[in-house]
Amino acid sequence: MWKKVKSARRTSEKAAPRMGVRGQLMLFLCAVTLLTLGLVWTLITYALEPMYNRKIRTSLETKADAVVALIDANDGPVSSRVLGKLVLDEDFWLSFLEKAVNGSLDLENCCVDISDSTLSNVQCLESLYPCVLHQSEYSFGGKISLKQDTPEVVRLRGLVFTKKSVYETVSSGGNLQMVVGKLTADGQYAVLVSTSLAQITTAADVLRSVLPPVALLLFGLNVLAAILFSRWFTHPVYQLADGARRMAAGNYDVQVEVKRRDELGLLAQEFNHMARAVQRSAELEKELLANVSHDLRTPLTLIKGYAETVRDLSGMDEEKRTEQCNIIVDETDRLSALVNSVMELSKVQSGVEKPNLVDFDMSGLCFEVAGLYDAVCEQNHWTLHLEADKECMVRADPAMMERVLHNLLGNATHHIGEDGFFALRAIPLPAGGCRIEVEDHGPGIPPEDLPYIFDRYYRARKNAGKPGTGLGLSITKAILQQHGFPFGVQSEVGRGSLFWFEMTAPAPQSPPKE
Repeated sequence: MWKKVKSARRTSEKAAPRMGVRGQLMLFLCAVTLLTLGLVWTLITYALEPMYNRKIRTSLETKADAVVALIDANDGPVSSRVLGKLVLDEDFWLSFLEKAVNGSLDLENCCVDISDSTLSNVQCLESLYPCVLHQSEYSFGGKISLKQDTPEVVRLRGLVFTKKSVYETVSSGGNLQMVVGKLTADGQYAVLVSTSLAQITTAADVLRSVLPPVALLLFGLNVLAAILFSRWFTHPVYQLADGARRMAAGNYDVQVEVKRRDELGLLAQEFNHMARAVQRSAELEKELLANVSHDLRTPLTLIKGYAETVRDLSGMDEEKRTEQCNIIVDETDRLSALVNSVMELSKVQSGVEKPNLVDFDMSGLCFEVAGLYDAVCEQNHWTLHLEADKECMVRADPAMMERVLHNLLGNATHHIGEDGFFALRAIPLPAGGCRIEVEDHGPGIPPEDLPYIFDRYYRARKNAGKPGTGLGLSITKAILQQHGFPFGVQSEVGRGSLFWFEMTAPAPQSPPKE
């Protein structure tokens, strides 16, 4: 029953349509386009007129303040009434008109109404047609009719004298006009400055009527651009997916060609690097299997052959039987060493065997390990040069580090030079810890082989006749990687090799609490 449920769930998951990256990009770009068009429509509908009105009001207030400042700056009153008759200060008004004409007093497209405390007009400057306040308009013959004291303008004058300032929007016959009123400092004159609002209303109506077809056109263009962009953007992704499918099918010779210098290009480069690494690993796996099979077959064949010889031919020849049994024992030891190395490498690489970190003196461990090679050096007339006379406190697994030293020293003995010299050094580092070096004067390693010298069973490619399992350096690499220690090799053909790794110092201990 549970298997049926899981199968049904997997079937439903496969059947459920999922939007790919291309569809998501198209959806995102279309949504951004719609959002932008919606913001533009909202701006035109709700924000354009208020913003324009605020700007116009600020401009009218500035102009009204300028007119009031001119009147306040005059030495005396700019007008008077004698027996109900208006008398103007000619010099002031001639100067006022001159400033309005030459532009030093900006009153273009405005209606300026100046009145005294009788709410009657003192002076009127009209450059706005038609004007709601004065009901000004052109007539046939080019004449302009102007009513200076309309009920509307008289009302606004009264508000200025009462409130000292006024701001209103008045209309008549479909014409909108903004009015700003200011009172002079002496309270004798009211100044009204107004302008038409028909332009912004007309412009908003035009924009609202034009926006739908423009929005439709822009949306169509953006959809087309989204399709093209999504195809261009996701093409490298599809290439990577195709490469991954081919690798999953067993074709490791895959390289994705992406000519881009962005994150997708970087991803393609890393994919190609991974493909080369997987291909290299697959080749090494094949070589490892072939070489281990060969090394297993050889001792097994020898063991079987000599065992049959002992059984069938040696008879009572004790010396010959002993020699053949020794060969069987040697080949068995060789076979055991190979199996143990493979198992050890598997345990270290899989993480089954984890390092037991303790603080110890690495120079002391080097001294102990070097002492184990005294007999083999004396037997073969070799010289092991030890430099470990300074304390090197480190934090690591001593047993694993001993294996590393044996592997590196054993590798050195397998490739020792004619002078029979190899060296082990423990060099303290200034920041703590130490650097371990194992040097030999052997044939050296070709430059093209250096990047692969720590790979599994790599020695079988160049040194098939050398003793050993070919897994020592791979085990060393796995142990050092588990500890997080840097390592490497320096070599020159004909002059020998130097293997090294660096160990970290123990963590500083906090002082004991009192």
